[in-house]
This record gives sequence, C-alpha cells and structure tokens, in this order.
Amino acid sequence: MELIALLTDFGLKDGYVGMMKGAIATIAPETRCIDITHDIPPQDLWAGRFCLMNSAPCFPKGTIFLGVVDPGVGSQRRGVAIQFKEGFFVGPDNGLASSLFDIFEAITAVQLDNPKYWRTQNEEPSQTFHGRDIFAPVAAHLTQEVPLNQLGSPVAIAELVQLELRPHILTHNQLQGVIQHIDHFGNVITNIPNYCAAHLGEYVTLGDRRLTFVTTYSDVPVHALCILKGSHGWLEISANQSSAQDQLNLARGATITLTLHKKKEQP
Repeated sequence: MELIALLTDFGLKDGYVGMMKGAIATIAPETRCIDITHDIPPQDLWAGRFCLMNSAPCFPKGTIFLGVVDPGVGSQRRGVAIQFKEGFFVGPDNGLASSLFDIFEAITAVQLDNPKYWRTQNEEPSQTFHGRDIFAPVAAHLTQEVPLNQLGSPVAIAELVQLELRPHILTHNQLQGVIQHIDHFGNVITNIPNYCAAHLGEYVTLGDRRLTFVTTYSDVPVHALCILKGSHGWLEISANQSSAQDQLNLARGATITLTLHKKKEQP
C-alpha cells in the first residue's frame, strides 16, 4: 500500500486537514495517510523544516511527504514535486523541504503546472488553499504511479529554495550555535551535533546559567537545567519536568554561546 505522510501548519480546529485527506481519497482511496504533525506554528518554515528532517528517516522507502507550510500561497512561488532516491516531497518551493536534501539523495524535480492532475481541472484552484487543490491531488496521483514528468515542467535541483542554518563553531573553550527548534516541552534544540558532546566536560555555562551535561532529564533535580544528546541528533538544552525556554527566555533563531568547563584532573 502506498503511503503519504502529511505535515502542515493547519491545526485541527478547522476542516483543512480533512479536506486534503478527502482530496487524496477521491483519487486514491486505498492510499494510507499518516500525520506527522499539523501543529507547526503558522507560517513557520523553520519549524516545518526541522520536523520534516527529524521525522522523515522513520518512514519506509517510497513514502510521499506532503508538506504544506505556505506563507506565499497564491503568489509567484512554485509548487513542486521532488523525487528522492528514498521517496518524494510534494509542496511549495519555499525551503520547507530543504532539510531532506541533507538526509536523502535527490534525483529530479518538477514544477506543478499541469492542471490535469489538480483537483480543479476545469476551473482555477483556490488562491489560498493549494494544499487541497494542487498538492494533495498530486501526491495522490503519485501513489497511482503517474510519472513525475507528467505532473509538470522540469526544475533543476540546484534552483530549489533552501533554508540554510549557520554552522556551529567550536573553539578551545566555547561552542557557538543557533537554536533551530523549540519543542512542545520547551526543550531548546540547537544546531550543534551530538558528537560535540565529547567537548562539553562536566558542565557548560550559558551566560550566568550552569548547564550540567547529563544522559537523561532525571539526572538533575526537578526544574534544574541541563544539556544532553537529543534523540534528533542535536545537543538539547532542557529542564527536568519543566520548560528550558521559559527559564532562559530564548527564541528560535537566537545565537547561543556555551562556555566549556573541563572535568578536573584527579590527583
């Protein structure tokens, strides 16, 4: 059975997600849909980028990732379908899919300009809901083995929009990075890879706050701050049973500098 994985900023209070699934079911009623999340903050491409990157490796080869975080809907931004060696992405060309290029091998891409495969074949699609009228139907047609080159005009992979994170910086006594995501629990996820934990020593300081390097949250007292290897592959600043974001008043995109404190030598 073909599989479509959905990620949007639509929430579940309105009927938008259901309408997209209805459009898919009309074309491909046997196709299975799995919700990655529909709670991406409105228009937050960076949060969508992170969640897609974090989730995609958990899905089987051949999955079609249908992503709709689309602040430019109805504008000149392109709709695209991208074929990777491991599966497909369908959605706006605005950088939402850019993290997939870090984990998957891209093969080819097309601009979705063939209305034959839209929901609105005989009328103009809604200028505010391409998720229902273009992206969901295209994803459904892909499950029916419609070739990618029938969906629209070729686009060079190098021309697709990318959201690029600044690289982390390591010196002899500091690690500098940026906050790339803050999750539901208030965990602050950096762009510093987990392998940099080898440099952390016993603890680090962030400004005047001490962060103990631990294996898991419960290694520090309740509400205490810590830093640990995240399940997503990045160093994470957390607070046991509390929100590190609330304690530190940090926001996504902020630069952070961790000062390293090495373990004391044993006599």
